[in-house]
Amino acid sequence: MRSIWNGALSFGLVSIPIKLVNATENHAISFRQIHLEDGGRIRYRKVCELEDKEVPAAEIGKGYEDADGSIIPITEDDLAALPVSTAKTIEIVAFVPADRVDPLQMDTAYYLEANGVPATKPYTLLREALRRSQKVAIARFALRGRERLGMLRVVEDVIAMHGLLWPDEIRAPQDAAPDTRVTVRDAELDLADALMDTLGDADMAALHDDYRAAVEEMIAAKASGEVSQAPASSKTGEGKVIDLMAALESSVRAAKEARGGAGSGSGDMAEVTHLADRPRKRAAPKAKSAAAAKKPAKSAAAKGGSAKRSDSATTKKKSAAARKSTSATTKKTTSRSAQSSRSPRKKSSA
Repeated sequence: MRSIWNGALSFGLVSIPIKLVNATENHAISFRQIHLEDGGRIRYRKVCELEDKEVPAAEIGKGYEDADGSIIPITEDDLAALPVSTAKTIEIVAFVPADRVDPLQMDTAYYLEANGVPATKPYTLLREALRRSQKVAIARFALRGRERLGMLRVVEDVIAMHGLLWPDEIRAPQDAAPDTRVTVRDAELDLADALMDTLGDADMAALHDDYRAAVEEMIAAKASGEVSQAPASSKTGEGKVIDLMAALESSVRAAKEARGGAGSGSGDMAEVTHLADRPRKRAAPKAKSAAAAKKPAKSAAAKGGSAKRSDSATTKKKSAAARKSTSATTKKTTSRSAQSSRSPRKKSSA
């Protein structure tokens, strides 16, 4: 990788020759401005407003515009003569825990390369000291005409440096907060937590720029003469009041289905406790009144059942009594017949 700055890394009295290289690269697709009528390129030319002519790069310098509009020329020698110790040195000023650095301050990332064999030993010493202490180094350095703040940390076997914004360059967040105060219920937080658990972790290395890929496909299609059709525009519900609970529940279900379709195990799924299953203290009186309303119905049904049972018992008793009466009548009739048959026999013997 091509270095953008050569100098030294100052670690107390230890000076480590290093080269600074960019740790990131921009893969965004850039477009050119063209004349729509004929497709010709639109270019910008640097023109002197006093002479009204184009000026070559060799004749262009720097100047500071004063409050009254006058221009004060500033040369590279003027900048080099400034009493800045970090002009060619990255000066470490402190070692702090990583969580002391606000991510809002993070800027461009760089790699520090050891510049030459003599720099290998002190470079490795600083790298391993950072690794073992689990801290980051705060440093000051000058780059592209200004002094900057940086944070050094270990990335695999390399010392990386993140440019940091100065604390006074971070705007206060109060103005960006919502003006209206709202109350978030515990049930809504439970669903939000369930959605977070269901979505789970992400493989950061697998993330890619879908928009850039779509732009590349579109460019390739137009270059080959294909006519691409614009997809149907989907209207967003701006300003539409939504049911937050329903939206959260639908999101949890959609996330579960998406992860299930990707072959994710069911053990990774989050469980949602719906509102209907949650105990509610305020609903107790309603439950009691409902129970009280049901009691008369149950007692009426019980009375009906007992009435039926008593009717059945009465019927059985009457049947039994009828059978006893019939049996008794039969016995009496039989007894009378027997007595009448015996009487003539006695008379004849006399």
